[in-house]
Amino acid sequence: MASGQGPAQRLFEAAKRLLASLIAAGETRLRLAVLELEEERARLVTLLLLIGASLVMLLLGLAVLALLVAVIFWDSHRLAAMAISAGVLLGGSLLLALLARYQARRHTLLKSTLAQLATDRELAERRRDDTPSR
Repeated sequence: MASGQGPAQRLFEAAKRLLASLIAAGETRLRLAVLELEEERARLVTLLLLIGASLVMLLLGLAVLALLVAVIFWDSHRLAAMAISAGVLLGGSLLLALLARYQARRHTLLKSTLAQLATDRELAERRRDDTPSR
């Protein structure tokens, strides 16, 4: 009798293939998680820069507004120029603050990784349900 492989050897080979598949799937999920963490870090840096720029513009706007109050009793067109500059700075600050608020409310940490793991779980449950009982 010349048999190529016994049942134990075939079981061992199947276990090795299963382990290799699990390791490959785990590596893919880990890479996805790392990518999402890097994106979240970049989002937080952007958020901090937006907040910083908003605060700087707010301070400049308030300084110009204070100067506007000091100059309010001067002659003709200086007031319009100062009011417009203060309005632009304060408006820019408001827009940046709203953008920062929008960015802060977005929850994206590991969103794709969790969705992929949920899909994996659904597929595993579907395969388990589809396997015939003996």
